[in-house]
Amino acid sequence: MRIGELAKRCGLAPSRIRFYEASGLIHSVERKANGYRDYSEDTVWILEIITGAQSAGFSLEEIRHLLPVNANGWQHGELLAGLKRKVAEIEVLQERLKQSRAQLLMVIDGIESKPEGMHCVDNTQRVLERLREEARTLAKPRKAVGAALAGAEE
Repeated sequence: MRIGELAKRCGLAPSRIRFYEASGLIHSVERKANGYRDYSEDTVWILEIITGAQSAGFSLEEIRHLLPVNANGWQHGELLAGLKRKVAEIEVLQERLKQSRAQLLMVIDGIESKPEGMHCVDNTQRVLERLREEARTLAKPRKAVGAALAGAEE
């Protein structure tokens, strides 16, 4: 199938498909005598895997290592290890986002609950002290999460 048809079926721009080809993620490209690219049916599901993996947070380099050479070429051990590694990364990211959200909410609360008559500079110091105290409280769980992630990578 030609690139226009493939682009329609996958919902991707032809330039994106050419980029994946140039990056070595699509191996099933053949050139016809007239120079047009001719893609196999397998290219549709490969592109779906690539775009799905990118949406899940995988880099192109990570995807390259996980993709099968062909429909029967899956390396199940590597695939499972890569998927588990990504889940662990997401869990760490979720924890960081949760902490960032909590810090932002604390700052918002500190600004909104400024005592009557307190100068902004003094309130800034009050809010910063609350953040420092929270950071000291959270430091121990962060170290535990980091240690757990390091253990998952072994």
